[in-house]
Amino acid sequence: MFLKNTWYVAATPDEIDTKPLGRQICGERIAFYRGPEGKACAVEDFCPHRGAALSLGYVENGNLVCGYHGLAMGSDGKTVSMPMQRVGGFPCVKSFPVIEKYGFIWVWPGDPAKADESLLPVLEWAESKEWAYGGGLYHINCDYRLMIDNLMDLTHETYVHSDSIGQDEIDETPVETSVEGNEVITSRYMDNIKAPPFWAAAMRENGLDENAHVDRWQISRFTPPSHILIDVGVALSGTGGKDADPSNRVRSVVVDFITPETESSHWYFWGMARNFKADDAELTKRIREGQGRIFGQDLDVLEAQQRNLESWPERRLLMLNIDAGGVQSRRVLDRLVKAEKEENSAAVNT
Repeated sequence: MFLKNTWYVAATPDEIDTKPLGRQICGERIAFYRGPEGKACAVEDFCPHRGAALSLGYVENGNLVCGYHGLAMGSDGKTVSMPMQRVGGFPCVKSFPVIEKYGFIWVWPGDPAKADESLLPVLEWAESKEWAYGGGLYHINCDYRLMIDNLMDLTHETYVHSDSIGQDEIDETPVETSVEGNEVITSRYMDNIKAPPFWAAAMRENGLDENAHVDRWQISRFTPPSHILIDVGVALSGTGGKDADPSNRVRSVVVDFITPETESSHWYFWGMARNFKADDAELTKRIREGQGRIFGQDLDVLEAQQRNLESWPERRLLMLNIDAGGVQSRRVLDRLVKAEKEENSAAVNT
């Protein structure tokens, strides 16, 4: 169950710089490539001749050439040419709206007529020299909504990430949940505590005393269809928390773009943007590697959870106060998916 008339992160630009990329998004098999003038393009990953995967071909003169019999496909889904064949009567394949922005390739898997660039999220950190970003991609075999649950309830950090960002105070501090339109926000503030290993290292990197007591914050913001940005950091205790002067804090945004592949698998584009020592490429590399290990721990937990849910579909799961962020996010998704289905049904019947 997922929205289709919306933007998803489909790839990073480097993934299509040298050859086409085949990727399934919301059940749609799509071939991404650089078409005319190097623009990112996307068409259905299906050659109308014999059904071969177009993504296994190559790009020539801005067209996607099938590697099976040389059929050349245009970015509009129309066959351009094929050796020794007339192609005027060849059926078209789907083409998908694509935008390259903020360091990602975005795709609209639904009705192309409804694609609107203004509906992209605004990522100020991606266009500011005061911020640095490093991230990666995981393919995870679980329902994408389980990842949303995971990121909207950070209580698990105490147990899953005890060697990096977890600490007992997370478990001991109440979490607040609010809904603003279609966005869901969960927040937790921990005052006058010791920083866990990851944040102690970040303090040291920014010239702060890693042994000093800090005020820590975690603010997760879910935006449909499945984007979660988490404002996190620590500040020297009593200096203002997340609003402290930059000289007294280390602050980052954990970036989570969760793109459904099927009902039981998804693509997880993860990363961290920070606004301290933005010009330190080596620090960006170290943080990215550390974040990769942390997110890898989530992967194991979520895939095992998916297997359990498939093995025992009749079992009812408990909903506690710490689950409110995930519960509210699912309610937003349910409402939007239902509205989209009703709109599509009405269009078919008119």
